[in-house]
Amino acid sequence: MEFEMCVPCLFGLEGLAADELRRLDMGNVRAENGRVFFNGERADIARANINLRTGERVLICIGKTDALSFDMLFEGVKAMPWERYIPIDGEFPVKGSTIGSVLHSTPDCQKIVKKAIVERLKLKYKTDWFKESGAKYQVQFSIMRDVAYLYIDTSGVGLHKRGYRTVGNAAPLRETLAAAMVKIARYRGREQVCDPFCGSGTIPIEAAMAAVNRAPGLMRSFAAQKFVWSKSGDWNDARSEAKDREYSGNYDIWGGDIDPECIEIASANAKRAGLDGVIRFEVADARSFSREDSGGFIISNPPYGERVMERADAEKLYRQFGAAARKLPDWGLYLLSSHTEFERNFGRTADKKRKLYNGMIKCDLFMYLKRDK
Repeated sequence: MEFEMCVPCLFGLEGLAADELRRLDMGNVRAENGRVFFNGERADIARANINLRTGERVLICIGKTDALSFDMLFEGVKAMPWERYIPIDGEFPVKGSTIGSVLHSTPDCQKIVKKAIVERLKLKYKTDWFKESGAKYQVQFSIMRDVAYLYIDTSGVGLHKRGYRTVGNAAPLRETLAAAMVKIARYRGREQVCDPFCGSGTIPIEAAMAAVNRAPGLMRSFAAQKFVWSKSGDWNDARSEAKDREYSGNYDIWGGDIDPECIEIASANAKRAGLDGVIRFEVADARSFSREDSGGFIISNPPYGERVMERADAEKLYRQFGAAARKLPDWGLYLLSSHTEFERNFGRTADKKRKLYNGMIKCDLFMYLKRDK
């Protein structure tokens, strides 16, 4: 059976997620704002979940319907083939969102969607009661501009939860965004990568995963593994296929932070990811960052001055780090910040900028390309 699937992603990462899906040979890949659609077989549910670096989760598209009234929403959802996916004992909680639509109450829409699915399954299973004691089939809906899209989540916990980061620092960078920064820098494992503000080590770890070509989902489980129509062989094959694509080699990946506790956390996270032999972490002050070797990438997420530091302190730090970075003209810099005056304080206008989101925080990725000394 072929599925239409949807991969939600952070705004600004749609093109990267689409490229990943094409490299996995998924069919009919098309990107929209905040999500990417594709077509695939049952085995592709496992492959997408295990391999995607920049997507947030993998959803099965059940259908869509106009939603100008509760009656219209109810009838549209009831007409969808829920019995193909949810067995008689399946648990099917409902959650969702509504944006720019006549039906603006999410809790009310939730109740209508749940009731419609129950009525559909009553007809198909010839029963008036569902124990919902089996595997969980999380139903999601999204109502945008009066059109409701209905999905079943195959991922469970979001794909940014790789499994290596059980403890974060005060302002963690989402793993999917860190992976995107590494991709945007076009790091291929040949050059040095440094993160002078490494925090819990997310960027160096994602860089190391990219360098060795390790699938980010190898360490974790997924909701769809418990679906009655899922086959364990699909997941075993996808994991074996991913492991066969891994590389071995010598890599120069470094993370530094002025806080010793952050370095302890980062080191533990790297060890948990099985990459402690690939990355070097050390206590270091970004204000005096320097490198003797030529070339490489500095990929980092300096403090924004919103949560971790006061704004004035962040601006001073940007000036001091900018002065250090100017001594490394043949290094490429990819720096993420939400600070509106980052370039002025850093002391240099970015060669390129890309708007990205760290969760709900709107940021810019400031890109400073390598230059001749």
